[in-house]
Amino acid sequence: MNLFLILTAAGSSSRMGPKGKKEYLPLGGGTVLSASLKAFLNASPLTAVIVTVPKGGKEEARLALSRDKALEELPASRRPPIQFVEGGNSRQHSIYNALEFLKEQYPQAEGVVLVHDAARPYVTTRIIQDCISTARNHGAAVPAIPAVDTQKEIAPDGTIARHLIRKDLAAVQTPQGFQLAPFILCHEKAHEEGLDFTDDTQVWDSYPALTGGRKVYIVEGDIVNKKITYPTDLPASERPSGQNNPGQKETRIGMGTDLHRLIEGRRFLLGGVEIPADKGELGHSDADVLLHAITDALLGASGLGDIGSYFPPEDEKWKDADSAVLLRQVWEDVQKEGWSLVNLDCVVEFERPKFLPWRQKVIDSIAAILRVSNKQVFVKAKTNEGLDAVGSGLAIKAYCVCLLSR
Repeated sequence: MNLFLILTAAGSSSRMGPKGKKEYLPLGGGTVLSASLKAFLNASPLTAVIVTVPKGGKEEARLALSRDKALEELPASRRPPIQFVEGGNSRQHSIYNALEFLKEQYPQAEGVVLVHDAARPYVTTRIIQDCISTARNHGAAVPAIPAVDTQKEIAPDGTIARHLIRKDLAAVQTPQGFQLAPFILCHEKAHEEGLDFTDDTQVWDSYPALTGGRKVYIVEGDIVNKKITYPTDLPASERPSGQNNPGQKETRIGMGTDLHRLIEGRRFLLGGVEIPADKGELGHSDADVLLHAITDALLGASGLGDIGSYFPPEDEKWKDADSAVLLRQVWEDVQKEGWSLVNLDCVVEFERPKFLPWRQKVIDSIAAILRVSNKQVFVKAKTNEGLDAVGSGLAIKAYCVCLLSR
């Protein structure tokens, strides 16, 4: 069954200030727009993607996606056609334009369409998959989170008109999922009648004769699936200058460590760089001790596990695996949960060879693997003054501390 995605990015981003469209701002090695798209590409195969853009803004949107090299590395099965459609004078009009384009390009298509705010890059795989399955089974789905604050209905004169019951209220998020054919009919009817609704669930609910009277089902949302509206909604490391507000971000520290025996006949690898040496690390994978420590630190900070549970050493498929590939896989999963890197600080303990001539190359390699600035990575080396296995040249040990924010 077909699965289409509409990413809405046709707004003006006026509340973001003078830094430009929020969807095109840097985030996690790409942009807010590319991060939103990757979340869906990694969650489920898509038939096609439509991105709504401001009038004359197709090329700028293409450029925003091209900044994310991770999109090019996805397998062909995860790279559907991406089309850009100019939006209208409202969000509803923009989605109507996207649906009419879909109808023209796929006239006989059946399936589900997801509508997602491109400024919600932290949407989780669980939310996406729950919306897809619920829309397929029931016709329409939307993620929602319970209201935290007590809600009031306000009268035109600024007084409280009605006291609402908090337990009966929820804040809806995106993606909102719908069976394609009736959803198109509902939008066409609303467009014909000149009506403007708050969101797509209201469009769906307004025309029960076209939807068979099927209601919109709620799936569990997540507070991490927030919409970027103001500069302080961005990770601290990627906010425009002067826009940091520590009270509006979550930060976590992670620590990783690893130890490998050194033997002759193995490559000496540090941070993805091979350094000439008479001995190298012994391990099930390529045994890059520094990348292993970094991987463990990122997993620990994000609460996703540890390197042993992710890549069990008893599993033969990880034998001689490239640690850079493993780290990149973990980092993609960490980013899917909404985390971005503030910085890494690493220490490596070994006796030989000299590290200083290789330090910048190692730092640059780690930054390239994670697609972050090399200013966010630092690596120091220590000897053990001839003490224990490290000091005797029999082993190498690495430590990493990372700071993540979302």
